[in-house]
Amino acid sequence: MTIHQQLAIELGLQQWQVDATVQLIEGGATIPFIARYRKEVTGSLDDTVLRNLSERLGYLQNLQKRKEEVTSAIAEQEKLTPELAAAIENAQTLAEVEDLYRPYKPKRRTRASIARERGLEPLALTLLEQKKDMADPLLLAEDYVDAEKQLPDVAAVLQGAMDIIAEMVSDNAGIRSKLRSYLSQKAEIKTVAAKEEDSVYSMYYDFQEPYQKIPGHRVLAINRGEKEGFLKVSLVADAREALRLIYDSVLTGESPAKDWIVKAIDDSYSRLIFPSLENELRGALTEKAQDSAIEVFKENLTQLLMQPPLKDRVVLGLDPAYRTGCKIAVVDATGKVLDTTVIYPTPPQNKIEESKRILKELIAKHGVNVISIGNGTASKESELFVAELIGELPQKVSYMVVSEAGASVYSASKLAAEEFPEFDVSLRSAVSIARRIQDPLAELVKIDPKAIGVGQYQHDMPPAKLDASLGGVVESCVNNVGVDLNTASHSLLGYVAGINKTVAKNIVAYREENGPFTDRSQLKKVPKLGAKAFEQCAGFLRVKGGKNILDSTAVHPESYQAAKALLAECGFSLADVGTPKLSQLRSRALEIGLPALAQKVGVGEPTLRDIIDELLKPGRDPRDELPPPLLRTDVLSLEDLKPDLILSGTVRNIVDFGAFVDIGVHQDGLVHVSQLSDRFIKHPLDAVKVGQIVKVKVLAVDVAKKRISLTMKNIPQE
Repeated sequence: MTIHQQLAIELGLQQWQVDATVQLIEGGATIPFIARYRKEVTGSLDDTVLRNLSERLGYLQNLQKRKEEVTSAIAEQEKLTPELAAAIENAQTLAEVEDLYRPYKPKRRTRASIARERGLEPLALTLLEQKKDMADPLLLAEDYVDAEKQLPDVAAVLQGAMDIIAEMVSDNAGIRSKLRSYLSQKAEIKTVAAKEEDSVYSMYYDFQEPYQKIPGHRVLAINRGEKEGFLKVSLVADAREALRLIYDSVLTGESPAKDWIVKAIDDSYSRLIFPSLENELRGALTEKAQDSAIEVFKENLTQLLMQPPLKDRVVLGLDPAYRTGCKIAVVDATGKVLDTTVIYPTPPQNKIEESKRILKELIAKHGVNVISIGNGTASKESELFVAELIGELPQKVSYMVVSEAGASVYSASKLAAEEFPEFDVSLRSAVSIARRIQDPLAELVKIDPKAIGVGQYQHDMPPAKLDASLGGVVESCVNNVGVDLNTASHSLLGYVAGINKTVAKNIVAYREENGPFTDRSQLKKVPKLGAKAFEQCAGFLRVKGGKNILDSTAVHPESYQAAKALLAECGFSLADVGTPKLSQLRSRALEIGLPALAQKVGVGEPTLRDIIDELLKPGRDPRDELPPPLLRTDVLSLEDLKPDLILSGTVRNIVDFGAFVDIGVHQDGLVHVSQLSDRFIKHPLDAVKVGQIVKVKVLAVDVAKKRISLTMKNIPQE
């Protein structure tokens, strides 16, 4: 079976879809480009399927490469049999390949290798034959006694022979496969305290759970507890049952050698096989938990990045602090910084009236609509101050508490220094906090996704794997929304399909030198942006108010003629795009018939449908269709919360065991997975999304521990 055939079966795709997609990927096409502009070629495979296919393709290609390496290595030893070659070729995982290679893999010096050097392998093989009429092993061993070879007596000889047998049993791929299956089904993860000290890991000081059932978030918590020295972790299983599996595979019946072989098997299991499989199975459990956590992280990040922007608002960003004061930045509707200052409404200065006066002046001067407050240190005091301020204002102003996760990372970055060389680090944070509600996507792409603060145990993930996964998410979101070619930062441009960091900076430099882009074709003049890059990126870059209205849409330049032909066939022209007259476009296209129309204009039906959608809503932002963020004018304290109180809140983070919701107090409340829905759900992501506005009811409040328990059960959602 070829890799392409295997991909088709695994992913439930047609063979032609896999063949065509792989050809596009290997030809340098990006996933966003394929998903959007090659629907006819792939059968309209979406972004998620394409990424899964690409990742699995990489794994299978690496697997095939490893098979070839192993086959070649064994062949060089002149030990490759047709049966072994077939077994390697038919292996489905890297673990299976490594099991088959194990007996032939160069090893460090072992007890078995030392015994072989002393000439004991023939004796070991004789014992393994287990002939009923064989001589007593004690007598057979006498022939191998040799003081010069450090075999002074029969006991030493037989121990060496058993060491060889133990290693042979351990290296047997079939035995390892059976034991791997048994342990994965029957073993349990056991944890005990490594030191008698109260910690967040106390619940795991005497804990045991089946290997198959332990959820990923507990695996990651246990791993962290072990790493920090609070826990001892082990895999426990019934050794008798495991040994029985080996006996059944090795023992052939009664023979004089049986007792010796049993001893070798017991030693093999306890010394070689179980420790090896314990490491392997715990590694597999960790990898599974990491993959699951990354998937949650990816979904949370997608939802966070795709939160609707607050357009056409002047925003005052407030980065809270105590001693050093709250940093203030006012930005206009485009994100341009209008003003900055520092106020001291929090302890120890408590200059409340002076701070109010300064903010009132800034609000009046710049027409501020919204105040964006970071949720870090002194956030609660700052929120109370802002709520009081809003009550004294003659104009309508609301506020929103935003996650400032990553703001400090951004403000201290080289990028922030390039963007705001005149500001100190703290003022840059205030700008970031303000811009986050104006356009979450454009601002958050400047920050390492790991620092954004959605997900669980992200710092315990394999960095390369996490970076690749989250980078794919950011890329998908950026290209799904589209990017304004004349306002985008090079950070944002760098995520557009086909554009690397160097080209992104070249685009900005070209724009600064030559003025705003007036049409997409000018991209071809940007240094290092060649024909292939143009093909990949052009459809995702928007030119607003340019020479050609199609440049403001997701219609790819390669389809401009088709778009014009479509309009003509339906009785319209480019001049009608963006006007009420064009509202009849879809109905006229349907009257003609999409198959016939697609043929006339020279594109496939999926592309025709996309063109119609774009012409009807030129420059549309998919985020605009989502509910706007929740703005507040008043604040609650923890003490105000009582059981059964119903509130509106914003989902801030989703983890395996529930969702954290901002209900307007400093601490987010937890809706446990069991409280998220009236129906059974497997995972919180099945019920809620990051950024979603939800109705919740207070179940309990622990003021001392600052914990809020919430429910969404029996609460009608808008």
